Amino acid sequence: SLGSQYVLGIKAVNCRTGDLLAEDQVTATGKEQVLKSLGEAASKIREKLGESLASVQKYDVPPENVTTSSLEALKSYSLGYQTQIVKGDFPAAIPFFERAIGLDRNFAMAHARMGTCFGNLGQTTRSAESTRKAYDLRERVSERERFYITSHYEGYATGNLEASRKIYELWAQTYPRDDTPPTNLSVLYIAQGDFEKTLPASRESLRLTPGSGSGYANLVDAYRLLARPEEGKATAREALGHQLDSPYLHNPLYLIAFQQGDAAAMEHEAALVMGKPGVEDVMLNLRSDTAAYSGHFAEAREITHRASDSAERADEKETAASYVASAAIREALAGNARQAAQLGLTALASSNGKDVQAMAAIALGLSGDAGRARRAADDLARRFPEDTLVRLEYLPMIRAAVSLAGGSAGTAVQDLAPTTVYETGNTNGSGTLNFYLYPVYLRGIGYVAAGQGPAAVVEFQKILSRPSVVSNEIIGALAHLGIARAYSLSGDQSKARTAYQDFLALWKDADPDIPILKQAKSEYASLH
Repeated sequence: SLGSQYVLGIKAVNCRTGDLLAEDQVTATGKEQVLKSLGEAASKIREKLGESLASVQKYDVPPENVTTSSLEALKSYSLGYQTQIVKGDFPAAIPFFERAIGLDRNFAMAHARMGTCFGNLGQTTRSAESTRKAYDLRERVSERERFYITSHYEGYATGNLEASRKIYELWAQTYPRDDTPPTNLSVLYIAQGDFEKTLPASRESLRLTPGSGSGYANLVDAYRLLARPEEGKATAREALGHQLDSPYLHNPLYLIAFQQGDAAAMEHEAALVMGKPGVEDVMLNLRSDTAAYSGHFAEAREITHRASDSAERADEKETAASYVASAAIREALAGNARQAAQLGLTALASSNGKDVQAMAAIALGLSGDAGRARRAADDLARRFPEDTLVRLEYLPMIRAAVSLAGGSAGTAVQDLAPTTVYETGNTNGSGTLNFYLYPVYLRGIGYVAAGQGPAAVVEFQKILSRPSVVSNEIIGALAHLGIARAYSLSGDQSKARTAYQDFLALWKDADPDIPILKQAKSEYASLH
């Protein structure tokens, strides 16, 4: 700087040879003119490099509109971007974006990035609010940024996965070097249960941004879902070798250790994120699922309470309530109707986020509170008319839960018909908790209740054949009991006996007062 003036220079250099291809220099009359002058210099450079005038004019949006007129806001945004992408630390990135917005409330990309961080933390309501603000400002931005904003608007605000997918695919064609389309397509494929597509998308994302900690975490999870644990662990070692220790790297590593029965590795991964706001709660919830998987419900309840408290301390009220709502379903499936209803109502009193409301409604439906479950379903349908997972997963599951508790097993199976499109995916789109294959499990118990043993076998086998997907979810354990009942209905007592034994072995040290365990022991005894 020269007094109040700033001299700005731009050079285009061949990265392989170091040859100077073009350069330009401009002077800004003050700090507030830096970005405008920088944009003018960039346009001249593009012309010197041979870009056509028509192309320059088409894509030439002034940087004070594309980003912000505030240099300080841009600095804060850049720090937030580095924290979000390189470190993969979403909670730590949010304050930077908040500061950028405080300096310039019309900073569209700061709103959009903050919405992404909230979404990754399970804060669906706050994510939608931030994303809508960015969407309202979309006419101020470049085409590339408009792709980011509109794709995330469809993903986080409307929940329309198909619309979001189409935008990402067009974005990838238009800007093939951008990493966001493959990154978010990989997440979208997980929601859809299309894991074979998740892996190449995750690989492409990391190829485009090799210094991304979150990219490594996504790739490890892709390997986990495809039952390729050793490649997942090797990818994690590579990330750590590059000093890219994203906090979210440890969640898929914990689940890989669970799949391999490595309790010491599970404890190691959990210990690494304890005390980290916005991360600790996710791991605690995974540990709660692990306890419940073995029938240790008292322990699971205590850890869920800790997970919820941790999320509350991190100012993640909706995420905290989602853990309670998820635990409510767990209790309902185990036959603890009173506890399930209490937890469901507690969750609804804390948040009306879509995941919270939907899971609480499923728990209430299974517990026999058809009125509250139906009202919640009606509200979800009204508030999220375009949301793919609400329409095709959550609402059918709520209706099926009500039908099952009401003794209408055949109706429950019919209620679940729309879920077949994405039934193996994670209905919890944010990924803060695992909610894979639940429609399949509900359909299975519906067939058992309807006396259709062979059909039930098919459903439970879908779960048992995908241990890398279902991991430590309670339905992974209960599916052994479900298929035992299905075999018994089918008249295959030998297979039924083996399946009962598998379940009772899993729950050999389970809390003795769990209703479904008592039923299983009684049913097994009657086979002899």
